[in-house]
Amino acid sequence: MAVVEIKNLIKNFGENEILKGINFSMEKGEVVCIIGASGSGKSTLLRCINLLEIPTGGHIFFHDEDVVQTRNPHTLLRTKMGMVFQQFNLFNNLSVLDNCVVGQVKVLKRKKADAREIALQYLEKVGMDQYINARPHQISGGQKQRVAIARALSMEPEALLFDEPTSALDHEMVGEVLKVIRDLADTGLTMIIVTHEMDFAREVADRVIFMADGVIVEEDTPDNIFGNPKHEKTRTFLTRILNRDNLS
Repeated sequence: MAVVEIKNLIKNFGENEILKGINFSMEKGEVVCIIGASGSGKSTLLRCINLLEIPTGGHIFFHDEDVVQTRNPHTLLRTKMGMVFQQFNLFNNLSVLDNCVVGQVKVLKRKKADAREIALQYLEKVGMDQYINARPHQISGGQKQRVAIARALSMEPEALLFDEPTSALDHEMVGEVLKVIRDLADTGLTMIIVTHEMDFAREVADRVIFMADGVIVEEDTPDNIFGNPKHEKTRTFLTRILNRDNLS
């Protein structure tokens, strides 16, 4: 059974139609990478999936429940589909540890001692357990993103959504964050990753989706998308980013 199923998803901002009838689904444990040029609708799609943006039309099913129509609070859905943002979105007035505790206590109603124990577990997993008392301004961008990942994991979601998690990082910090995400993929966590890191998508994804102009142009295995793309738009996009030898 699909964890997430999208049917004819439409999103408009004013008169601008950003998503034009998106359809796809993903299974438990699947890693899906979404690629495409800036403005293609990738991030808007991700934000619609966990209702940070409310779709203009269509359906989003989470375990067969239409979350666009459901009466359940949207915050409950977001605990099940965690989000890691481009700009980290950490609370600057809180320590690394408290950033990973506060959501558990306020949203999941966990006892603070239990929340701290869970937070420490995930901070250790991402290699940030030595920085629990630091504030966000005292750590690097790569370290901030690893804390943001630990914070999302501390909510123990069923799926994790990544919105270009390395785009705000200096080049030397990208690798440390991608390693954490690779390790998570190996654990079987269900993930949707919007990324511009093509080598990473080729290595980690079970399936790659290429978007352009608000539609899914092509979706297939990484080998087929990167090695033998069927659509001209996909070939043009990849040619701009990759060496032509990689498309042969």
